[in-house]
Amino acid sequence: MNGLLVVVGAGPGIGNHVAKKFGEQGFRVVLVSRDRNKLENYLKEFNEKNIEAFAVTADVASRESIAHAFKEIKDKYGQINVMVYNAALVADGKPSELTREELYQHFQIDVQGALDAALQVIPEMMGNEGTMLFTGGGLGLHPAADYAALSIGKAGIRALALSLAEELKPKGIFVGTVTITGFVAEGTMFAPALIADQYWELYKNRTDHEIIYSE
Repeated sequence: MNGLLVVVGAGPGIGNHVAKKFGEQGFRVVLVSRDRNKLENYLKEFNEKNIEAFAVTADVASRESIAHAFKEIKDKYGQINVMVYNAALVADGKPSELTREELYQHFQIDVQGALDAALQVIPEMMGNEGTMLFTGGGLGLHPAADYAALSIGKAGIRALALSLAEELKPKGIFVGTVTITGFVAEGTMFAPALIADQYWELYKNRTDHEIIYSE
């Protein structure tokens, strides 16, 4: 076994395909999401592929919920070797129409939740060649008025990931982000399985801290 992977923001797209990619390489997998019923269905799929997988529920908008989830993971499954943060609030809306509450809700999930998750694994990863990977988006590079809050969130998580990479590299922790510049869809170059390969590339090479995945 290569270790333990935790995917925060498990789902049928990128999150689960990243988990499958690492699981096929011998990792045990913990899927984290709010919906327990969906998690149970995901576990059946992973078990059919002979991937050892577990499920833990958490609300990434809540620091307390994230802390509780990671305590449960550590207590039950041990040292976390790789943490992937894949959660985001995807909603349209122009900047002039955003309320303070809506923008803060986006920030909680898109950025603050990522930092809260990172803080749960940093102490144990120091000196153990731990890895943290974050799901970014092209809107962080080229914001769109119709997706203002998501654009701000993706810019924020990119800045968080790259600044964490700079801080934590001397401490033996690798941090990377995959910036996806298109809409995730099966049958295209933005198929989730192809995108998952980029996470594995970052993990294996531990050199570049960002992959901009584009056509």
